[in-house]
Amino acid sequence: MRSIKHVVIAGGGTAGWITAALLNKVLGKVINITLIESSSISTVGVGEATIPPIIQLNNALGINEKEFINETNATIKLGIEFENWKTPSHSYMHAFGSFGKDFPFCDFYNFWVKGKITGSEDSLWDFSLNYQAAKRHKFAPLNTIPNTQLPGLSYAYHFDATRYAEYLKTLATARGVKHIDAKIEQVNQCPHSGNITSLTLDNGTQINGDLFIDCTGQRALLIEQTLNTGFVDWSHYLPCDSAVAVQSQGTDSLKPYTRSIAHSAGWQWQIPLQNRVGNGLVYCSRYLSDESAKQLLLNNLPAEPITAPRVIKFKTGRRLKQWHKNVVSVGLASGFLEPLESTSIHLIQSAVTRLIKLFPHNGISDALVAEFNKQSVTEIEHIRDFIILHYKLTEREDSAFWRQCKQMDIPDSLAHKLNLFKHTGKVVRENDELFAEVAWQQVFIGQGLIPDDYNSIVDSLSSEQLNDLFSTLKTLITSTVEQLPTHKDFLAKIKKA
Repeated sequence: MRSIKHVVIAGGGTAGWITAALLNKVLGKVINITLIESSSISTVGVGEATIPPIIQLNNALGINEKEFINETNATIKLGIEFENWKTPSHSYMHAFGSFGKDFPFCDFYNFWVKGKITGSEDSLWDFSLNYQAAKRHKFAPLNTIPNTQLPGLSYAYHFDATRYAEYLKTLATARGVKHIDAKIEQVNQCPHSGNITSLTLDNGTQINGDLFIDCTGQRALLIEQTLNTGFVDWSHYLPCDSAVAVQSQGTDSLKPYTRSIAHSAGWQWQIPLQNRVGNGLVYCSRYLSDESAKQLLLNNLPAEPITAPRVIKFKTGRRLKQWHKNVVSVGLASGFLEPLESTSIHLIQSAVTRLIKLFPHNGISDALVAEFNKQSVTEIEHIRDFIILHYKLTEREDSAFWRQCKQMDIPDSLAHKLNLFKHTGKVVRENDELFAEVAWQQVFIGQGLIPDDYNSIVDSLSSEQLNDLFSTLKTLITSTVEQLPTHKDFLAKIKKA
């Protein structure tokens, strides 16, 4: 058992600098941190959409929100709109935040289900403050709906991932993280334990460490190329294996939400930043060639492109062990899930948070590593299931790709959730999984799975009381949204300040 005093991070980018900044913030007084990255090696840098826990990360790092928004060209994200996923021309939104008014032991959507069964034509999203604000391009920080105890707006950000990494680099190095710009030429191991002892750089320097964190992206230089940890392939569940990314000019319409637009062999993202739009097409190369994918994306941009299309190849799955020997893999080095629900940056954040909670200050033990890996597998498998759900619930049969998705076998854990919701209307959140019940409800219902039953508590309200509840909530939400400034005005005020 060797006490951990020196942590070496291999690789920069978003993964490396989030890791460095957060470790330094919490443990900077008891460990030394060195980050090695080469300015000649480019990062993927397309993870531009986030989910609400990013706010907790920024707060933990002591980041001023207005400064962050200006430094990273950030915009507000209130949810993700899914277009053409159920059928062509159909759309729905996974909106952040809550719906309507939850009752003790009974989520609001149960009331909506009864309303639908008894003839109500209200959409579930009529009762989402986030959705109504998003579609009207409105935003201001709002903890609660005025004069009520109902939750206000829940939000995340779109931002320039490269600028975010640079911002965190400035913050972390100012707080004591040592930064070395060099290539790693050799990884040195102990001949007895197999642990990594040091990294030899192209400038001749040798960097010793006690714990190494692999943030080298899909190269997985330490965790896979050196330690041969192994990989669990999920491409039979998620067949997309390629993406093409391009930036386009900014547009006047600053939508405060991400667009996910399904095509014949995958889906397209549109992420509005203050100065430009991030675009990409995730696709299955079995059904679409790289050149055809580039052309399809270029034909569907919201404005003129400002960069050349860049193809990125990937394999969906996870490292067999996220922590192996004295190496912890973070970000793409630990595995890949397509960015359909903007979870890439969150998985970095949660991995570093988990490492801090289980930090081996007195030495690495098998029990500690096993617990870390167990939690990591549980988390990523829940997210995997949520992403598979979008494909499995399609009604599309207009291409071979969608027919494959509709007919494919799915994990037992997801099959159970589907059956439970269809027959009982219930969603059970397990082991603090990332996506709450309200997220699952929206994808289920948005893609056409209406439950056969609802919570019996709903029947305690008469038809008149149910109608009054719906009417009052819609009036509250509409009047609240009307009072909000536009998303564009909100950002302009921050920029001016």
